[in-house]
Amino acid sequence: MLFGYEWDTSSSLAFAVSILPILLWGMVVTLQATALGFVIALVLGLVLAVLKAAPTRLISWPAKAIAEFLRDTPLLVQLFFLYYVLPEFGIVLPAFMTGALALGLQYSAYISEVYRGGLEAVDRGQHEASRALNMASGRSFTRIVLPQAIPRIIPALGNYLVSMMKDVPILSVVTVLEMLNVAKIIGDRTFNYLIPLSMVGGLYLILTLVAAAGVRALDMNLPKRGLPLR
Repeated sequence: MLFGYEWDTSSSLAFAVSILPILLWGMVVTLQATALGFVIALVLGLVLAVLKAAPTRLISWPAKAIAEFLRDTPLLVQLFFLYYVLPEFGIVLPAFMTGALALGLQYSAYISEVYRGGLEAVDRGQHEASRALNMASGRSFTRIVLPQAIPRIIPALGNYLVSMMKDVPILSVVTVLEMLNVAKIIGDRTFNYLIPLSMVGGLYLILTLVAAAGVRALDMNLPKRGLPLR
């Protein structure tokens, strides 16, 4: 007996084995939401970073205001807005897409600052050399500047990837059947919360450790020195 709870090892193990496939299905949903949200954040974050760096205040100020708004308002408020308010304007998205979009929007504001730091770390000589070769500004950015900035920001991007993965359980409030929501449903139906929630904690630990190891390996193998102009 542990803290008043009578522990039956054999039945507990059988129960854990029986619910593992359901939790793994929830884990797949968690990974899908993380992947889609992160792709949205990477794209929108880059757009925000470029717009905030624009020399024209008419462009840079609205971009900075949007990024500040996304960063300073809770993810849950943004999620509820997308899920409950947009349908009033005729925009109805599935719960999963709504959740991934909310994650992407929130984290795009943070990732835009990561991009800004990476872009500013690129040697100014690279910009001048590309101009000297009469390269178009767009091609210079995509072929010279951005490829040198990305390797420098991999660790920060990895941190946000892990953070986003751990924020996915918030999507349960809009009925997304991610891993934690599945565990809660199992607990509601069996009156046993300890095992499913403990298993979810263990699965999240495994996922974060694997993600962190992958980011470290990627960071170690990507070159960070200047790339040749071509």
